[in-house]
Amino acid sequence: MNSIGFILGTTLMYATPLIYTSLGGVISEKSGVVNIGLEGMMTMGAFIGATVGYYSGIWWLGLICAGIGAGILALLHAIASVTLGAEQVVSGIAINFLGPGLSIFLCRKFFDGKFMTKSISLENKVPKIFKGVFPKYSFFDNLFNQEITVYLAFIIVFIMWFIFYKTKIGLRIRAVGEHPEAADTLGINVHKVRYLCVIMSGILSGFGGASMSLAVASNFFPTLISGQGFIALAAMIFGKWKPQGALGACLIFGGAQALVIFVGGKDVPISLDILSTIPYILTLIILMGFVGKSVEPAADGKPYIKE
Repeated sequence: MNSIGFILGTTLMYATPLIYTSLGGVISEKSGVVNIGLEGMMTMGAFIGATVGYYSGIWWLGLICAGIGAGILALLHAIASVTLGAEQVVSGIAINFLGPGLSIFLCRKFFDGKFMTKSISLENKVPKIFKGVFPKYSFFDNLFNQEITVYLAFIIVFIMWFIFYKTKIGLRIRAVGEHPEAADTLGINVHKVRYLCVIMSGILSGFGGASMSLAVASNFFPTLISGQGFIALAAMIFGKWKPQGALGACLIFGGAQALVIFVGGKDVPISLDILSTIPYILTLIILMGFVGKSVEPAADGKPYIKE
């Protein structure tokens, strides 16, 4: 029973960064802007979160600054995609190069030429909500004794679902992503909505990166993210561009990572390198099986130029 609790708890831990980032992809593409730059934004968030967390000793300040830093990268993507009408995929690829490159450059500046930040002390990491409430290593301790960022991710999923499907703001975002011309005739500022959504996608991706460096790990290093942003993108597609769908997909990917860790600790005759490829193989399988069946917003990836 404790093993099941360990797998479920580890699933939540590794799914959380994906949930934030995948939600960032959802809100951007719901407004009609393709954002494949999630990886770069997530990496920038991971670096800023670890750096601010180390120097300030305040985890929530690191989380906020990570969102702001990644939001600035998203602003660059919005300027290129929304204002200049550039190819959105190309702009996203540029962000994926810029984010890691800038993170490593700044890391070497702030940490004496090193490619990784210094480790954050245990007491300055993201705290766990139910620490000491349940017997140590019991089923309920493994399952519920999670960092605050885990519970915050689930709250944001609910908030985003509520905004999209129960409010006028959500209706406007969906209208801009489906029929921007019709939305414009109704007085909705298409560019303003898209700017807001793209910047929010960066902020959420920054939260995802920071939850990796502040909760899962205790520092930033160049391979910390290593494809997590693309997995989050796949989760968004698998979840059919819906917050609740993205949540379910991220839990599947997080579960795959949890199984890798669980099996890897059981001395099975399988190379750890082979086990580590399972989440990425699962990503390819899901993309091959579901991309053609998922229908993105009608105006997704199409620049809107007001006549």
